[in-house]
Amino acid sequence: MAVRGLPVCVLLASACLTGVCGDEFSILRSPQSVVFRDGGWPIPGDRIPDVAALFMGFSIEEDLPWPGLAAGDLFHRPRAAVLVTVKGVDKLTLPAKGISYPIENAVPFSLDSVANAIHNLFSEETPVVLQLAPSEERVYMVGKANSVFEDLSVTLRQLRSRLFQDNSVLSSLPLNSLSRNNEVDLLFLSELQVLRDIVTLLSRHKHLAKDHSPDLYSLELSGLEEIGKHYGEDSQQFKDASQILVDALQKFADEMYNLYGGNAVVEMVAVKAFNSPLTRKSRSILQSSQSETDNPYNLAYPYNYNYSVIFNIILWMMLGLALAVIVISYNLWNMDPGYDSIIYRMTNQKIRMD
Repeated sequence: MAVRGLPVCVLLASACLTGVCGDEFSILRSPQSVVFRDGGWPIPGDRIPDVAALFMGFSIEEDLPWPGLAAGDLFHRPRAAVLVTVKGVDKLTLPAKGISYPIENAVPFSLDSVANAIHNLFSEETPVVLQLAPSEERVYMVGKANSVFEDLSVTLRQLRSRLFQDNSVLSSLPLNSLSRNNEVDLLFLSELQVLRDIVTLLSRHKHLAKDHSPDLYSLELSGLEEIGKHYGEDSQQFKDASQILVDALQKFADEMYNLYGGNAVVEMVAVKAFNSPLTRKSRSILQSSQSETDNPYNLAYPYNYNYSVIFNIILWMMLGLALAVIVISYNLWNMDPGYDSIIYRMTNQKIRMD
């Protein structure tokens, strides 16, 4: 019996090492135009931004052979993409209407490529791009997000003072075993306050949810991770915080979905710990992307998906100009000045009159 059970243990161990057994990528809400198939297909951690780019109608540089995302409606793209990353837990108990997929090789990722595409294509309109990590005091806003979320608390001092103001989560959420006198608990609760404030501030600008430019929200929550480190993952505080977070995330997903008239995709990534740290050279959206690895062999740049478009424009324009020059030259060469040109006829009549 031990010999027979050995291959199963080896398979389970290898699956956990590759990340299939752990972290999850979940879809909380999505419109009918975006179809996610219900299955257990693992998705690579570095391809999660490509999923957001595809269902929003943007092109990606490399094909995504993942069967979880269907083609959907090409002419009805969602108006917003919301991604919430929860650190410190590999799985959260979601309602039955959500769809979850295991993450293979959970490496750090960012939605900078999607934000760049929105900025380049809709720079003259009113897109809302918000990338926020409250516990790290990291915030990035583009477009109308600077005016919409002008009053949003982004620093730790602002978050702490916001918790003790009126209409905060301290007066509405059941804290259970959590304490309002502990800094770790306050950090966790301040992230929930940010979720509520985002919905409140966005509801004052509902016209932005009805325009033609897509919006992007990327939030990173690490308060649950800090609670697990402080109290332990088997503690009652960690269990209560997990349940509070699940309820807050589902309410946040429903409210964002309703603000955009049912035309928004709300995703969640639950990751225990990333395999490697995420390094960024700059947060400027106008800076061109650089390769993270050196190129010792002096190879050419990777294929750009705009190459075929530029090639066709230049090719047919050159052919059109060449044909125009040939036709004009042929007609000028075979032209009879006495009959085909009004200049010569008018000049000839003037000479006769003189």
